Amino acid sequence: MPRLYLLPLSLCALSAVAADITTVEEIIAKVNGDIVTRTELARTRKQAEEDLRRQGVTGPKLTAAMQEREGTVLRDRIDQLLLVQKAKDLSISVEAEISKQLAEIQKQLKIADPDKFQSAVREQLGIPFEDYKNEMRNSMLTERVIRQEVGGTINIPKADVLKYYEDHKTEFVREERVFLGEIFLSTAGKDAAAAAAIEKKAKDLVARARKGERFPELARDNSDSQTAQNGGDLGGWKRGDLSADVANLVFDKDRNYVTDPIQRPEGFLILKVMEKHTAGQAALEDVESEIMNRLYGPRFQPKIREYLTKLREQAFLEIKPGFVDSGAAPGKDTSWKDPAQLKPETVTKEEVANIKRRKRMLWAIPMPGTNANEAAQEAVSSSKTVRK
Repeated sequence: MPRLYLLPLSLCALSAVAADITTVEEIIAKVNGDIVTRTELARTRKQAEEDLRRQGVTGPKLTAAMQEREGTVLRDRIDQLLLVQKAKDLSISVEAEISKQLAEIQKQLKIADPDKFQSAVREQLGIPFEDYKNEMRNSMLTERVIRQEVGGTINIPKADVLKYYEDHKTEFVREERVFLGEIFLSTAGKDAAAAAAIEKKAKDLVARARKGERFPELARDNSDSQTAQNGGDLGGWKRGDLSADVANLVFDKDRNYVTDPIQRPEGFLILKVMEKHTAGQAALEDVESEIMNRLYGPRFQPKIREYLTKLREQAFLEIKPGFVDSGAAPGKDTSWKDPAQLKPETVTKEEVANIKRRKRMLWAIPMPGTNANEAAQEAVSSSKTVRK
């Protein structure tokens, strides 16, 4: 096989090559073995703006929100890469969860054909299906790492919960309120036989829920209501906010009560009492979980940043000039090292002279196949002759 050699190019040739080079993608940051590109950052900004617009944010408020978001775009991307890399180190896999979630989304969209489902994702989100799937994977991996590596380190003493309750008692004075979950099975456009089958299905779902099956999962997998994607969650209701027949069914019942199927003009409704607040001062045991959540959040965020700073300290990071990682580890050098700008190594005149002297003495070292003693004696003799 012929061997290939790299031949030196003239300056003219190099200039010609450089003139033909076009930038396909610009690397903004290097994070261990991964990179952050300008295109990625631009796509993240676009998604953030679209999310804000969907929330009704426009005009000066949108501009201000995007300016604030600009300061965290690179930081958040580096955060995610570090956490995904850590997930690999911890051998965390979320492939089963991804398959399950994609199947649920496909079911909600009512698209049986996998290719058509992937096309629908591309059309709605404007990105390739594999990119969408990869973003889902990265999101799950980061959540798992944070929960495992950070969440487990936070401990909230019982004394802190009690103190918070005593200091905020007025916030736990309740109005009578019931929190409901729903499963709705539509009979719209169905004939009598189909409607009867749907009623039977509703009764079966009630029996399953009463036996202890998770109501949110039953709602997700069976309900025809838009609330199915949220596990059937209807939120909290005052007595006067509900129709009289529904209020009479649920307000006098305990937590976890599941109604019989309630016939409606277009289907059958199943309700579950998810939570219940009685009027008056709530007891500590009734609000302990809520207090834990309130105390957990303010402690959780600083711990996450502390953990991400530690990952940065241990990582190889280079960031291009003009871009700032707002989550940078204090004192860590993340300056960009461009190989094209590296200066050739230089040596002093004394070092060069020393190298030459060492080369001149090489003749005195015995070569393989010669008599070492004779060579040494000749070297000494020659040395004496020179000194004379």
